Amino acid sequence: MNTHIQVRSRVDDSHLPNQLHPVIKQIYASRGVQSTHELDNRTNTLIDFRLLKDIDKACDILQTALHSQARILIVGDFDADGATSTTVLMEGLALFGYQHVDYLVPDRFSLGYGLSPALAEQIVQLQPELVITVDNGISCIAGIDIVKQAGISVIVTDHHLQGEQLPNADAIVNPNQQGCQFPSKSIAGVGVAFYLLMALRSTLREQGYFERLGQTPPNLAALLDVVALGTVADVVALDANNRTLVYQGLARIRSGHTRPGIMALIEVANRNAARLTASDFGFALAPRLNAAGRLDDMSLGIACLLSKDLHQARRIASELDSLNHERREIEQGMQQEAQAVLERLVLSSQNVPDAVCLYQHDWHQGVIGILAGRLKEQYHRPTVVFAQGDNGELKGSCRSIEGVHMRDVLESLNTCYPGLIEKFGGHAMAAGLTISEANFDRFKQAFVQTVSENLSDEHKQSVLLTDGVLPTDCFTMEFAQLLQQAGPWGQHFPEPVFCGEFELVQQRIVGEKHLKLVLKHQSGKLVDAIAFNVDVRSWPNSQATHSQVAYQLDINEFRGKFSLQLIVREISAITS
Repeated sequence: MNTHIQVRSRVDDSHLPNQLHPVIKQIYASRGVQSTHELDNRTNTLIDFRLLKDIDKACDILQTALHSQARILIVGDFDADGATSTTVLMEGLALFGYQHVDYLVPDRFSLGYGLSPALAEQIVQLQPELVITVDNGISCIAGIDIVKQAGISVIVTDHHLQGEQLPNADAIVNPNQQGCQFPSKSIAGVGVAFYLLMALRSTLREQGYFERLGQTPPNLAALLDVVALGTVADVVALDANNRTLVYQGLARIRSGHTRPGIMALIEVANRNAARLTASDFGFALAPRLNAAGRLDDMSLGIACLLSKDLHQARRIASELDSLNHERREIEQGMQQEAQAVLERLVLSSQNVPDAVCLYQHDWHQGVIGILAGRLKEQYHRPTVVFAQGDNGELKGSCRSIEGVHMRDVLESLNTCYPGLIEKFGGHAMAAGLTISEANFDRFKQAFVQTVSENLSDEHKQSVLLTDGVLPTDCFTMEFAQLLQQAGPWGQHFPEPVFCGEFELVQQRIVGEKHLKLVLKHQSGKLVDAIAFNVDVRSWPNSQATHSQVAYQLDINEFRGKFSLQLIVREISAITS
């Protein structure tokens, strides 16, 4: 899939302070930063928790549970956001003095997502007095009904979009429920869990709880390393509030104030804690954490995050690393099979289909989300990939592109074709669903048709927005450091990408599919560069003497030495 490189239009940046570097000032303005306040990453700039609907109700329930030392069960989810959310409440509630707190994560393969009726039956057997959902619950109508009928109180904390009906919970804390005034609609599940703790601390402080016990209120900042990891892992938009959460978590890790579990994950991923970036969360730590939920049991990932002992954490992190290697092998095999199918389709029609919908009976349910994401990136089309579930069901994972709201597409299908989808949920860019295997062909036809109706030619074009040509005096280590400090960068607040022409000095393939380059900048400076997952049929290119490159300015660390490095996002040969 060819990507069109487009330079961002220059925007007015006069509202931002002059002490900012002019290039960084323009980068901020082009990403929609409206005021200096949005660049202030201190914790006192976080949005007021009082804006969350039902937060007072939730705190009242938790306060009662604290005084009676009620048995509390946290119901998590099997991805990194669910694992970090569970960890935040497990540790956070213990800081307040709750003594009977446990957690339960549904088995991905036998129970599926969220507080399902089958999981609810298990919960009733465990006899908790209060259930708190994290990163799920807003769509778990039937499961919550079963729990409530057993006389158990329920607090839902979630960030997914609500459906037509809300669950019968005692309190629902979710900024994406109707009538909630909390402005950061892109907060992750772990962020909602953290906000619940902030609200609880404020309530207890106002009522003199800590004073009566002669205690200082707990320092919730100690949880921000986990909050930051979960926020980046869930690929939510890094608005100003989320950037503050991530910035603060990174700052704690870099200064050596992190938990053994995160330290062990950093070590096993071969990263430097003192120089950790938000992208390290997304590309190094989160995949290892997620591997537990994809192939085994997310309780392993939660155990790593909750571990108080570095040796124990290292043992668990090593196990997670092995699972991640296994996950990669499974995924690569599935990807080759999927691409073979798609290449036949594309070659026969000479055109990429408007939507991709694939199923193979032996594909692994835990990896279909990653496969859908890879295919979406490669073909720039909304994609759904299915794997076998139980009892003749197929579990599907969807990924979308800008301009096509995936949950709305599924909602439309559910309305137009009653009974076609058994259940679904999710966001604009990612969603999940269950259908009957007998309905696959019918679903595929309806899905492609519905996407086609919503897909313009403009949507089909993969565009990489760049920040233009980097001034020669910025092609330095010092400016690369400034860029790193100007983050955290992430979803909807993308790391700066520059473009320019370079002379090709050296080019070779490493690791089977990565292109290692030495490029000559117009200033005469030689710089190392790497392009990941290139088309090895096109590269190396012995005919090319120069290339047009879209790149991120990076700092490479090797054996304690630092050097400028380019991470190549797109490269095209200029032949003489």
